[in-house]
Amino acid sequence: MRLFKHITRYLTKRSFTLVAEGATPVEKAIQWIKNHRVPKGGILPYHSYRKKIASQEVTGYLIPSLYYWGEKEFARELAMWEASVQRADGAFSAPDGVPYTFDTAQVIRGFLAVIDDMPELEINLRRACDFVDSQITPNGRICTPSYELWKLPDGSMLSEYGNLYVLPPMLAAGEKLGESKYVDAAKRGLNYFKQKSDLVEFKSELGTLSHYFGYMMEALIDLGEVDLAREGLKQAAAIQRDDGSIPAYPGVDWICSTGVAQLAIAWYKVGETERADRALSFLERIQNPSGGFYGSYGKEANYLPDKEISWAVKFFLDCCMWRDKVREGKVVK
Repeated sequence: MRLFKHITRYLTKRSFTLVAEGATPVEKAIQWIKNHRVPKGGILPYHSYRKKIASQEVTGYLIPSLYYWGEKEFARELAMWEASVQRADGAFSAPDGVPYTFDTAQVIRGFLAVIDDMPELEINLRRACDFVDSQITPNGRICTPSYELWKLPDGSMLSEYGNLYVLPPMLAAGEKLGESKYVDAAKRGLNYFKQKSDLVEFKSELGTLSHYFGYMMEALIDLGEVDLAREGLKQAAAIQRDDGSIPAYPGVDWICSTGVAQLAIAWYKVGETERADRALSFLERIQNPSGGFYGSYGKEANYLPDKEISWAVKFFLDCCMWRDKVREGKVVK
């Protein structure tokens, strides 16, 4: 009885809607997102985030995912919220209130998903792109006002190569808007990264865990560097287990749920369907009853292992989307 009262108070406080019995994995994931929305705002970073501050980054790149799965009105509401919180300089902030180039680029993805239905957001889209453009140096290095939230507990930092994921939305926005400076910025950035000899090395370190390595591989594919991405994906394939899971990075046993989804997306995009299917099946087996996923699983798991994180749900939905696309014959090879 005490447990029942605790659960009831928790659900009432958070205005949760219980996942329907018999719901599909995708339906569960979408309900998780709805259950973790700040009222009239964006999506929380994770399930127990007490500050009640939405993540502009995650909300932004969730918009195209929701659009694909038929939640268009919900997606449009989130896009309008993003427009309402955009800074005067065009940037978008992390939950610490500091603007990040990476976060701004993910909101660009959201605006691009709805722009045909919401042309009034073009000004917001252009302002966000102008900010990102201002952060890409003439030699292509991507700068940002802060990397504070990229720092890890051991003093290291998440790989700056994750900024590759900034470039595809800039390229797409430039092509959509007919704005050559955005296309040029994306090309400069790509050329900068391609000069790095270790760009596609799946390193044995937390800073390049599968989540960030997944950002890198998907970005390379979307930027037309499929062969380069395949070099990196071979390293992930070499450590994929029979159950479909992939260690968070070479040399550890624990897995990062988001990274598994992202690597599966990359495999779907390059036509490695069987490998991607096994990874997605693994995720479906570990999905929590709430529809969410913990950041990591396994002995000595070291990436938010006690938190259901919103970006894992986003990439799970995208993974399911790409499985659909492959079945419909829409895949890059």
